[in-house]
Amino acid sequence: MKAIWNDKVIAESNDIVNIEGNSYFPVESVKKEYFKNSETHTVCHWKGTASYYNIEVDGKANNDAAWYYPEPSKLASGIKGRVAFWKGVQISLP
Repeated sequence: MKAIWNDKVIAESNDIVNIEGNSYFPVESVKKEYFKNSETHTVCHWKGTASYYNIEVDGKANNDAAWYYPEPSKLASGIKGRVAFWKGVQISLP
């Protein structure tokens, strides 16, 4: 699968975990040059506290468009070390 934003592939992997309609990519599959840390954090009642990335491609920013759980709950341990996307990031098959 590929994560695409602003016509660039920002992550690509065959090792995807799907939870609640979101595709979680391994952090190793993310093209780090497009990601900047965000100060945003949210709390999910069963996964834990999420941290976010801003995505920047060709001078355009998509703030908080990727998220991950640095220390997910035991129930969500399968998404540790994984990143998911929203805010217009397209997820497609290769």
